[in-house]
Amino acid sequence: MLTFWEPFREFDVLRREIDRAFDTVRGRGRRNAFLPGSNPRSYPLVNLSEDADAVHVEALAPGIDPEKLQINVLRNQLTISGEKVITDESVERENYHRSERSSGRFTRSFTLPAQVDPDRVTAEYQAGILRLTLPKAEEAKPRQIAVKVA
Repeated sequence: MLTFWEPFREFDVLRREIDRAFDTVRGRGRRNAFLPGSNPRSYPLVNLSEDADAVHVEALAPGIDPEKLQINVLRNQLTISGEKVITDESVERENYHRSERSSGRFTRSFTLPAQVDPDRVTAEYQAGILRLTLPKAEEAKPRQIAVKVA
């Protein structure tokens, strides 16, 4: 049986392997948070939206003491940080067979789609979800301009 060598096919295989390596480095590979030696995912997971008056952020952050959350706003930059503590410290680390609930400090920053007024930001934490309302600064709001007929 005669087989043909296809160099372009081997280049395609090589390209896919390189893409997979870069995806792992960028954090698109494994999805483990807070684990040393693996690629961490961004935490907390968020939804970010806006309307005419404000930018809205919903952050999925279960098991976090709201008193340990820190929210900072500077111009159009939002930073959420805090600490997720171990819930059961009576079990020693070496006695775990499986530990999928992460713990440790976290920080996540976002560039917001508009300038916000940091003095009017509100935050609410309920059922593991942090909801932020960041009112837009007056200069960032769209303005209706009347056209005069000459």
